[in-house]
Amino acid sequence: QVRLVESGGGSVQAGGSLRLSCDASAYTHDYACLGWFRQAAGKEREGVATLYAGSSATTYAAAVKGRFTISRDNAKTTLYLQMNNLQPADTAMYYCAAEVDVFMSPNRCAGKVMLGVMKDWGQGTQVTVSS
Repeated sequence: QVRLVESGGGSVQAGGSLRLSCDASAYTHDYACLGWFRQAAGKEREGVATLYAGSSATTYAAAVKGRFTISRDNAKTTLYLQMNNLQPADTAMYYCAAEVDVFMSPNRCAGKVMLGVMKDWGQGTQVTVSS
């Protein structure tokens, strides 16, 4: 049962912007960790950004820091990834992911950017950046 649904992918030229959305209405708990991950063709999946629901603390991968912003709407039902100054290296399938755990903490959620391990995953949305 898919409980995370991404949208907003597409094709853009280098320097452009896109905003990805993810229906995450099943993950409104304060002890949820939500995140965006990506996988380019022929490469391993990597973390992009995570958000700890309890404090809205965010963590970013070095490759996107300063260009991407992860956020949620006020109703806490939609997760966003605003991507600015996109580059060809950002071309990938982008996945929304989430995990609910009563033992979740800001540090544990932040660590998932590096580990890339989350319990629930969406189907992905393709982002293609041309030079």
